Amino acid sequence: MTLLGLVGVGRIGALHARTLHALPGVEVVVADVQGGRAEELAGSLGVRWAPDIGSLLRTELDGLVVATPTGSHAELIERGVAAGVPVFCEKPVAENSGKTLEVIKGVDKYGGRVQIGFQRRFDSGYTAARAEVLAGALGRVHTLRAQTCDPFPPPAGYIATSGGIFRDCSVHDFDAIRWVTGREVTSVFASGSARGEAFFAEFGDADTAAAVLRLDDDALATVSATRYHGAGYAVTLDVQGTRGSVGAGYDDGLPLRPVDEGQGGPGVWPKGPAYAGFMERFREAYVRELQAFVEFAEGRIENPCPVGDALEALYVAEACDISRAEDRPVKLAEVRR
Repeated sequence: MTLLGLVGVGRIGALHARTLHALPGVEVVVADVQGGRAEELAGSLGVRWAPDIGSLLRTELDGLVVATPTGSHAELIERGVAAGVPVFCEKPVAENSGKTLEVIKGVDKYGGRVQIGFQRRFDSGYTAARAEVLAGALGRVHTLRAQTCDPFPPPAGYIATSGGIFRDCSVHDFDAIRWVTGREVTSVFASGSARGEAFFAEFGDADTAAAVLRLDDDALATVSATRYHGAGYAVTLDVQGTRGSVGAGYDDGLPLRPVDEGQGGPGVWPKGPAYAGFMERFREAYVRELQAFVEFAEGRIENPCPVGDALEALYVAEACDISRAEDRPVKLAEVRR
């Protein structure tokens, strides 16, 4: 039996707890800064709970899952690796690249093993697209188009601490583009607008944004994001090459209504209902991601998403922030430390 501790039982943490509890051969112990929340979730699942992270780490865990707010990630990763426990942590590793580098040094110091939560690496469409690219089936990849569209914005309190739309939202697309192509981003040009709730502009954020990325083989990628996609939650990735093109995310839950003659109307693709949010869209990917962490913690597979990859995606996001603020192209060399 593999014993995993989970700290943070908010929306995503509760989902992870239920997922882990359902995995064969896995026992989970939950903890939260609000002990009552952990106790309540534990009672509903019939699992154990710990009053705090210190107690959790003294439980002789085989792995630790971190699903707390961003500000606590760095500390919890370090405490986990210092205790000799493999760690799974939701993105981001830390608020900025400087702090992320400090975490990486700490992980290296303790010889720690840390998997970061970029669940799109476990989505069937994204994994199939990557396989096509790596097999050369698309020929020379020249264009990628990625989008992440939320149906409605988070509350003002979340936006105040999220790090902005590129770091919070588009960072998943940045990681996916690197992972699917096996290439690095060399420069970006980004822009954004804030036409919705006043708090976006108040916190210097955008509610709609777009970026053009140049890869190290001169392929181009466009990444778009919005907090106001009222039709539903939409995440797709198109990959175009000289011999073929593929798309991920084009299933019956995609909120896209064809209007070409003979294509629109009820009962025509996509049949819906539209995805309400990320947990519905990536439900199976989250399961595969945590299954992979169990295997990684047990030493049966290599790390499917190392901390260094999270740093690379964050560099792209930071470059986009500068580009948007200064209205100019930004080379990744400007933000690398």
